[in-house]
Amino acid sequence: MAAAPPSYCFVAFPPRAKDGLVVFGKNSARPRDEVQEVVYFSAADHEQESKVECTYISIDQVPRTHAIMISRPAWLWGAEMGANEHGVCIANEAINTREPAAEIEALLGMDLVRLGLERGETAKEALDVIVSLLEEHGQGGNYYEDANSCCSFQSAYLIVDRDEAWVLETVGKYWAAEKVTEGVRCICNRLSLTTKMDAEHPELRSYAQSQGWWTGEGEFNFSEVFSPVEDHLDCGAGKDSLEKQEESITVQTMMNTLRDKASGVCIDSESFLTTASGVSVLPQNRSSPCIHYFTGTPDPSRSIFKPFIFVDDVKLVPKTQSPCFGDDDPARKEPRFQEKPDRRHELYKAHEWARAIIESDQFFSQASITEEEWEVIGMIVAECQSC
Repeated sequence: MAAAPPSYCFVAFPPRAKDGLVVFGKNSARPRDEVQEVVYFSAADHEQESKVECTYISIDQVPRTHAIMISRPAWLWGAEMGANEHGVCIANEAINTREPAAEIEALLGMDLVRLGLERGETAKEALDVIVSLLEEHGQGGNYYEDANSCCSFQSAYLIVDRDEAWVLETVGKYWAAEKVTEGVRCICNRLSLTTKMDAEHPELRSYAQSQGWWTGEGEFNFSEVFSPVEDHLDCGAGKDSLEKQEESITVQTMMNTLRDKASGVCIDSESFLTTASGVSVLPQNRSSPCIHYFTGTPDPSRSIFKPFIFVDDVKLVPKTQSPCFGDDDPARKEPRFQEKPDRRHELYKAHEWARAIIESDQFFSQASITEEEWEVIGMIVAECQSC
């Protein structure tokens, strides 16, 4: 598989963000034929000593999990991005470091996103959940639904709530984190932490010394110590796209940034595509609800961000849920990924169909199009014209 292009997560805090809002955004750059679904899971109580089956391994369940809304590649258990009922948002990025990621199946970075959302009431709690599970179970396994190669990565996370964000970057079970409470922050698929670390694995520095990556003298710079020797990935243009905004950052600013192909934030290449996007608005005034927007379809420049608010009686949206294959799913059977089932959900199919019609010369000669289908086309046309 070709090397993946950069994928971006952003957060903006007041006063850079407008009206006392924290604005979070994420683009998911994945193989272009991969389907992402948007799924809601209600809060739940669990029996003592029960297990939770993640993408590749099972781990101990906790007594109670929070309600979550996530966007995820339809073949796996975890999430690329999501939010929980307490206003915590998490997204992750696959990164390469000096220490190669394990191919042995363990927790995926995307599993840890979901576990952090299910178990953390604040950004800091979610961080503690992730690093604790990382220590206990490790990270590893194929990041792609691909039987021909195993692409494994280390992980970086942007963990956000109404008050603060944490940038968490990992190297195997070792990690460092920085707290952010102001301005704009972006992470992509390379290490970004330098000398400012507000929390770290207790053996991080001694491990770096044992590998010969740090002498123990001078200031400890996380990125310099753990970045691969040849790290040519350029995330600069994407980071600048939001950081250089002269006006206050709003939800629309974040959506426009995620739709920006010229900067490289929105990916559309031969092998990779921005397969899903999400934006969350977290008011620092707790009397106002958090609003979470998901596309559920590829290419945000041609997709609508659909809002979601956690309420008492959430109605499930089956049109954004992919088919379930249960124990017959090729992702769950070993050897894995011997087949690729059709994972497209109804909204994905409608989006594909509408795009094909819009791009064809026969757009205005479809006499058999139903009123509902015209509504879908009209929404996508209006969205494309506004971008």
